[in-house]
Amino acid sequence: MTAPKFLRLRREAWGFIVGSTLFILGAVSGFLGAVGAVTDNLTFFIGSLFFTLAAFIQLNLSGRRPPRSTTNRPDRFDWWAAAIQFAGTLFFNLSTATALTASLVDTERTAWRPDAYGSVCFLLSSLLAVVATTGRDALWDPKARTWPGACLNLLGSVAFGVAAVSAYPIAEFGQQFLASWATVGTITGAVCFLVAAVLTRPGTPRLS
Repeated sequence: MTAPKFLRLRREAWGFIVGSTLFILGAVSGFLGAVGAVTDNLTFFIGSLFFTLAAFIQLNLSGRRPPRSTTNRPDRFDWWAAAIQFAGTLFFNLSTATALTASLVDTERTAWRPDAYGSVCFLLSSLLAVVATTGRDALWDPKARTWPGACLNLLGSVAFGVAAVSAYPIAEFGQQFLASWATVGTITGAVCFLVAAVLTRPGTPRLS
């Protein structure tokens, strides 16, 4: 692995690590109670920016352009996984920014929870990444994607999906569908993303 690629992989991992940590912190009910809705939603928003930065680096490493007909199957799935994941982080940027703006107007609002669009993108991306990992030896860098990391990201995406469904507002009751499950899903998903990023964080670079 070349030094520039090693450094970008490190930045990708750290981006997901910091972003996941902020999402875990923001989802803890005690944190919301201590700092209020504005600071809590700001925590989610900053975390989403780290996710987007990491996802952009991952997409850049997978290739700037869409795969061609000559691209091998694992690299093709890896590129689409990275591209869809990047789109998902943009949806989270939008939803966290919307929640932050709303809390500035109404400080009694509840904390952000994963939205449907971003969660669907994350789930689809994770499934594609798992497929790409089945041909890991043919990837642009076999050490950049691992089975444990891919499976943990898939589990995290499922948890975010559960949180998105559970946070669906019920107008007649003025509350979320399953508020407690929304919190558990958000924390569980972020923990899975955090562990996956730690496990895939490259060690000492070996120059090629």
